[in-house]
Amino acid sequence: MKYLIVGLGNPGEKYENTRHNIGFKVLDYFMKDFEDAFSVDKLGNVAKVKFKGRTLVLLQPSTFMNLSGKAVNYWMQAEKIPRENILVITDDIALPFGKLRMKGKGSDGGHNGLKDIIAVLNSNQFARLRFGVGSEFNKGSQVNYVLGNWHPEEEEQMEDRLKTSCEFIKGFVTIGLQRTMSNWNNK
Repeated sequence: MKYLIVGLGNPGEKYENTRHNIGFKVLDYFMKDFEDAFSVDKLGNVAKVKFKGRTLVLLQPSTFMNLSGKAVNYWMQAEKIPRENILVITDDIALPFGKLRMKGKGSDGGHNGLKDIIAVLNSNQFARLRFGVGSEFNKGSQVNYVLGNWHPEEEEQMEDRLKTSCEFIKGFVTIGLQRTMSNWNNK
């Protein structure tokens, strides 16, 4: 079984520690358990790892957030991975900081990365792990907020939230979407 695990974010040092790059951060943390590393490949940084008999293709698109669909579609086709084996990890301002929620389908929720993936795949039927980044911004300041760095209090809680995010990934590829949602949503 093969899975495509996509962490959304923007490439470059400028965006490295921003809320919008939580998808990249989760995959970087996930890779700590493996001897492999990401390598620059077509449309992103890619790593292929084995976990409990499954092959995981981890992707950090280099297309910038608003064009994430191109990278997802390319790697889905290149690796012959069915849509039900795709998990997209994304930031979500509708959830308080650190709240994690997995869903099997849904709208883009105003997220440009998800919007592009849905448009390119012509479907909203793919799993996503939403990582809450909160919404502590004034009206009209959303872009600055998601492209802003984490607060020190958030940094203190980050490792625990990253560990739990990795449990979602491991659950998704071993026990499936439904059981993972039952076991881990709202933890």
